This record gives sequence, C-alpha cells and structure tokens, in this order.
Amino acid sequence: MLDTEVATIDSPLMRQAGKGLLSLALMDARNHTLRWIGAYEEALETTGLRVPLVDELNPPVWELGHVGWFQEYWTSRNTQRALGVGYDPAQPSLASIEPQADRWYDSSNVPHDSRWQLDLPDLLMTKQYLVHTLETTLELLHAADETDDALYFYRLALFHEDMHGEAFAYMSQTLGFDAGFLGPVPAYPACAPLVLCRSLHSLGCVPGGFVFDNEKWAYDELVFEFEIDAQAVSWAQFAAFADDGGYDDARWWSPEGWAWVQRTGRRCPRYVQQLRGGLLVQRFGRTTPVPLTQPVTHVTWYEADAWCRWAGRRLPTEAEWERAALEGTAHGFRWGQVWEWTASTFGPYPGFSADPYRDYSQPCFGTHKVLRGASPATRARMRHLRYRNFYLPERNDVFSGFRSCAL
Repeated sequence: MLDTEVATIDSPLMRQAGKGLLSLALMDARNHTLRWIGAYEEALETTGLRVPLVDELNPPVWELGHVGWFQEYWTSRNTQRALGVGYDPAQPSLASIEPQADRWYDSSNVPHDSRWQLDLPDLLMTKQYLVHTLETTLELLHAADETDDALYFYRLALFHEDMHGEAFAYMSQTLGFDAGFLGPVPAYPACAPLVLCRSLHSLGCVPGGFVFDNEKWAYDELVFEFEIDAQAVSWAQFAAFADDGGYDDARWWSPEGWAWVQRTGRRCPRYVQQLRGGLLVQRFGRTTPVPLTQPVTHVTWYEADAWCRWAGRRLPTEAEWERAALEGTAHGFRWGQVWEWTASTFGPYPGFSADPYRDYSQPCFGTHKVLRGASPATRARMRHLRYRNFYLPERNDVFSGFRSCAL
C-alpha cells in the first residue's frame, strides 16, 4: 500500500504503510519511549531508577535497552531482513554495535529475575545505543524495497516498541507515579445489548501488510446467535457483585479463581481504595474519585469470570467479540476503554506456524487468556480489530476489564 493511502502514523492502517510513513512512525515510537524514560528519571530520581523485583516489572534501564536491542537485532543485524517471514533462524546474525548487548537484553535468554543483577550500562550510554541503532535502522529502511517482505522487520520493530510503551504505562501505575501522558478512561452512554444472529464469521487476518503470527490466517467459524453488552461492565455493575459478598462465595469462582482469591485475600479489584460511598481508586499514585459509569479496570480474568457467573452471564468468545466489534458500531458497540478479557484461551488458528520472532506467541499457547480491544495507553496504530492481546489469567496490572454475553 502506498503512503498516500494511509492517513497518519496514528492509524491502524500503519500495518500497510510504506517506507516514508514507517520512518516517521519509528521516530515517533522512539520519542515516545524516551519521554517515558524521562518520566521515570524524574519519578525515581531518589532510587537511581531502581525498582523492586516483582513479576510485573522490569528495571527501566533494561527495558529501554531491550527496545533498542530488539530493533537492532531484527533490522541492522539481520542479514535476511529483506526476506520477511521467509527468514531462516539457522543463519547467524551480525554482531551488535554493543558487544554485550545479547548478554544483557535478549529476553529469550535472559531470565526475568536475573535482570536486576546485570552489569547494565548507565542511562546515558543506553540512550546513545538507542540513537545509534535507530539511525542505522532508518538508513537501511530508506534503501529497502517497498514490499511487505522487505518492510516486515521494520514494522515488527515498530509494533514491538509500541507494546513496550504501553508496558511503561503499566509499570508507572504499579510504581505509583503519574507521567501525565494518559487521560481518564472514557465512559460511554448506556446502550442496550446487541443481538447478533447465527452466521459464519471470518476470524483472523488475510494476507497483506503486517500480520502477527497468531492472527494467521483468516478462517470461517460458525457463531451462533448471541447477545453481547454494548459497553464494558461498569464499576457500578461490578460493585454490586462485591457488595453481595461475591469475593466470599466459592459458587461464583472457577477452582483456579477461588484458589487465587484465597491466596491473595482479594476483596475488590486492584487499586481500589474505597468501593462503597463513592468509588476511590489509586491512579498513578493518586487517590482519585472515579465515576461509577466508567468501566471496571485492573481486574483479573478470574474476577471477570466470577462476575459473569454471579450475574447469570458469561464472557464472550473472541470470535463473538470480533464479530460484534466489526458489525455493531452503528448499534452502539464501543471498545477501546480497557483491554477486555474473553472466554477464549490463547491458542493457534488452524495451520499456525511461528514467525521469525518465535517467542512471541507459541510459548503462551494454552496458558494465557485472550484480551481484545485497547486501553488509553495503547498507541492508536495498535488499535486493530483483529489484534489478539494475551495475558495469564491472574494479571491485573494491565488496564483490563470485560463485557458479558447472555447465557
């Protein structure tokens, strides 16, 4: 697709963008990353950018270096970059401009907990590494052909960096500081549920532009008639479950969910300071009153599933969610307020084969749950109706909510 056919670098059509817009988007993503790390510098000045060792965090300097490493590894170090998904993993990569880069930043071979003990370069040197690698990436992109194969790894690097930009937002919420980049979660007027009739739905993507491996390839799935909420479940709706003793009643929980409740002692969603008499939530370190009409946020899949059982509802499958999002906009279906848990366990579509970044999807099949939609921290070009997000069912640091279907 020609650049002129893509409106802006903030469009989901960036998946088809040519070299000109792709260059601008790569620079935009890098500037966004550096703005985030600047916010971390200010917020964590007294700790020297050190953060506690917990599963949902990474050392910020490591996260920054990893973003630069990933781009360098798949573009300038990749002798097969013009082949796209035809890449042969048996072929060696070129050396990094930083001799220790693989030892520091290769997430596939550097265990999470070991990242706190690495002899990482300081922040200034890490920023210089990102400057040099981006310059080389842009030079190579300028000389690349205007084909999907030739642009594949540049697009992959762009969307990878956008994902880490959102991860910086999750981590700032966990650490309790406000970078000032995100506004409130939007709330939409109440709208009646949608009823969609039985039909074949084409789930997944067709060839053309950039496609994540877990979206390949489109196939028809029979979706029976279903009723689905037009909006995500609100705080008011979820508070009724908590007020009714929902966290104390095993009837509403899956065995794994009930074990999670017992293990964590949870009695309300994460970050909630007060649920009754006015909702108060810790938002980026500040106690904030939140309208009950806003969608419930920072819930696990277990909590979403339990609410549905209590309400006599169920979570939508990802095929139902995708079909409703494609067909229901004119009838009040709204998405993008929160990532939305679905009933679907993350798995491959028929005929799946892993793309060159083999650790992206396949290791998570069977253990993670699919989320659809987007959050306020999601870059606009990542807000694609076919995009499959996925997390372990106990994760609640992400901006996650849900909607429900009738039984």
